[in-house]
Amino acid sequence: MKIKSVVLAAVGLAFASSVSFADDMTIVSWGGAYSSSQNNAYHKPYMAKNPDVNIINDESSAEAVAKLRAMNEAGNVTWDVVDVVASDAIRLCDEGLAEVIDPTKDLAAAPDGTSAADDFGELLVSECFIPQIVYSTTFGYRTDKVGDTPPTDICAVFDLEKYPGKRSLEKRPINNMEWALLCDGVAKDKVYDVLGTDAGVKQALAKLGTIKDSVVWWSAGAETPQLLADGEVVMGSTYNGRLFALIEEQKQPVAMLWDAQVFDLDGWIIPKGLPADRLARAKDYIMFATDTQRLADQAKYISYGPARASSAPLVGKHEALGIEMAPHMPTDPNNAKNTFLYNYEFWADNRDDIDAKFQAWLGK
Repeated sequence: MKIKSVVLAAVGLAFASSVSFADDMTIVSWGGAYSSSQNNAYHKPYMAKNPDVNIINDESSAEAVAKLRAMNEAGNVTWDVVDVVASDAIRLCDEGLAEVIDPTKDLAAAPDGTSAADDFGELLVSECFIPQIVYSTTFGYRTDKVGDTPPTDICAVFDLEKYPGKRSLEKRPINNMEWALLCDGVAKDKVYDVLGTDAGVKQALAKLGTIKDSVVWWSAGAETPQLLADGEVVMGSTYNGRLFALIEEQKQPVAMLWDAQVFDLDGWIIPKGLPADRLARAKDYIMFATDTQRLADQAKYISYGPARASSAPLVGKHEALGIEMAPHMPTDPNNAKNTFLYNYEFWADNRDDIDAKFQAWLGK
């Protein structure tokens, strides 16, 4: 192992000496507790290792597809590494807006020598996508506003009689449409078949229409935790890691509704069109930030499961709270009794069309 480390170090030095790196690097992510976890697990260690590098944080991931299209059209790509969900990565790759990544060359092997391709396995859903985490979108609810019978079923979101008050939902069709169909009687394994039809889209929007007047629509993941903390909504959707921070770190009177949580992947893409020095820096960062230890380190700060198999055994306690993190992961058996599996390919193929219909419905 020692000899292997020396060889790898020598290869790394040879590579570094032959490639010119850019000093500034703009990394785009989602903000809030998630960006903070990346800053602690990835950015700070990378800058400590590379003191000439200045990482500029941007929180525009929710607009990544539209902005990268515009940058490409203008011939001026200002982002270096972008955090996106898997379906957006597939779209960007299909449109030629993201670099193809070779797992053998561009990603670090596991400590035991397992190739990155085998370590990430089937989570490599696109040749342009490097997964970081498995996360879920789920609901939090105010424990002091739900009476003596807290919600245990996703359809409580649509029950204004039993659980009166405002809800917060993301201002996009993804997840909302699936939950609406589930709570309108569509079987879990038929949801995407139904949603792939005009009638299915209308059915989902009609169900959402039953609570539309009670919805606060959010665009950034930090909004629902703030709305819950302020007591402005009784329940709301967001990413499970944001709710973990609200509940465990901020000690707010909020609990998780894990039912029908939607599993998804989040990870990096490198935009197409970077000059050679910035592309080299971006790939160097990706190599570092997605190795086994770095992905395990992120779980010290937020309750998202690392995407590498070799990282999972290294997940331990929260850096500040000292609590074991495994029970707070969306993949924990107690939390994953009824999950909904997100269909990346469906949304990559249908997002623009359903998005247009959803936004038109919102405007009515």
